[in-house]
Amino acid sequence: MHTPQANLLNFQFTGQRFFEIRDGQLGGQLRDVAYQATTTDFWGSMEAVGGPDTWVLGGAFNCGKAQPGQVAAVSHGCPTALFRDVRILNTNDEAGH
Repeated sequence: MHTPQANLLNFQFTGQRFFEIRDGQLGGQLRDVAYQATTTDFWGSMEAVGGPDTWVLGGAFNCGKAQPGQVAAVSHGCPTALFRDVRILNTNDEAGH
């Protein structure tokens, strides 16, 4: 059953930069990446957050919402963070599914 409240908990976001971490080592940068979760599972999976020296301001030239798409610069800053067991997908592989 689909309830309005359940819809509020689910999300998917893409990002500007993702890096693989394998066996505790920083790997290469990944392409075409998105992550999916429910709000409570996502924030519950946060294991570490970086200090002020890891904070970076990022942004994009469109907000990615609406039909037709909106053109408005958006940005926010955040520190480096570590999350475990979040569903990561390759958007290129998932296209059309």
